[in-house]
Amino acid sequence: MTEATTLAAAAGSPDPKVGLRAVLALRRLLERLEAIQVANAREQGWSWQAIADALEVSKQAVHQKHNRRGRNR
Repeated sequence: MTEATTLAAAAGSPDPKVGLRAVLALRRLLERLEAIQVANAREQGWSWQAIADALEVSKQAVHQKHNRRGRNR
């Protein structure tokens, strides 16, 4: 089983401690995957609007969340 499959199964647990921990882990995994795919799209020349459309969010939201230029990191 993959990590995501294992976590998805655990998220359905009747034990709230197990289920909530799995939800947290899935949320963190999703954030990492989104960042990777947004970076991939930008490297391939996608506009912020095209990315926003694919994620069904506003251009401003995706740009604010993922724009690395100008950040002190």
